[in-house]
Amino acid sequence: MGSTSVGSSGNTLVSASTSTAVGVEPGEGLQPDDGKGTIRVIVADTQAIFRAGLRKIFALEDDIRVVGQAESLDQTVAAIQKFSADIVIFEAALTPNPVDAVSDLLRQSAGCHIVVVLQEPDQEMTLDLFRRGAHGIVSREIEPEVLVECLRKVAQGEPWLESRAVAWVMQAYRTQGMRPAGSRPKVSLTPKESLIVSCVTQGMKNKEIALRVGTTEQVVKNYLRKVYDKLGVADRLELALYCLNHRVVEGMAQAKPAAPGQPTNGHAAVTTDAPAAAAAAASGSRS
Repeated sequence: MGSTSVGSSGNTLVSASTSTAVGVEPGEGLQPDDGKGTIRVIVADTQAIFRAGLRKIFALEDDIRVVGQAESLDQTVAAIQKFSADIVIFEAALTPNPVDAVSDLLRQSAGCHIVVVLQEPDQEMTLDLFRRGAHGIVSREIEPEVLVECLRKVAQGEPWLESRAVAWVMQAYRTQGMRPAGSRPKVSLTPKESLIVSCVTQGMKNKEIALRVGTTEQVVKNYLRKVYDKLGVADRLELALYCLNHRVVEGMAQAKPAAPGQPTNGHAAVTTDAPAAAAAAASGSRS
């Protein structure tokens, strides 16, 4: 963060001698929760001064409220379980493997959005985090007003990447599109597989797909594994890019939510905006 983004005073909200997250204390940096569009945030970062700085920044905003803090991965998990938060600001340095950590956190709280803070720009890490479902990726030096805008966009369900990261994602998309058509075998998807793939390209998570298809999350996961194997892709982002490049499910009609006990017709629409579809797919939880 810049010099105006962190404070050097104020009580930390997590005790270094404990292993569980604690609640936000009354006082400085907090606003009353009026329940009207307030963005509830957990700040998970190893540096107390950074956490205090974010409290001071968010204290100036009427629509952002810090509800919990953490200084370790274990504390972050405990905070997510204890507090009802919309966004977790998660420092990548909290764990040796932030990519898997993001996947685990999303599995534990499907309704929570993750904004990952990187110490410095990292192309491989950014792409991996985006593929695993991180909703926002920012650098340590992000300006306070930009971070506030990021939280508001993410809370609305929009992905957030800095300009350099957007270029990396677009390059990954172009590289995917430049692969020779013959480099992948031609495959045929069943109607149910096509429907599930269409849902993925719309950014739907497994729980939402299960409701749309009229089945269980586990069945959706099983179908996705089969589709990954068929198409030779590794994750949701590659699946979305493959489908867009090869027009796997293009032209199908919009799927209707299945009534309880009623089978679906196996049809669904996909977006024709390739970057948007890729971003939507990546924002879903990875299976």
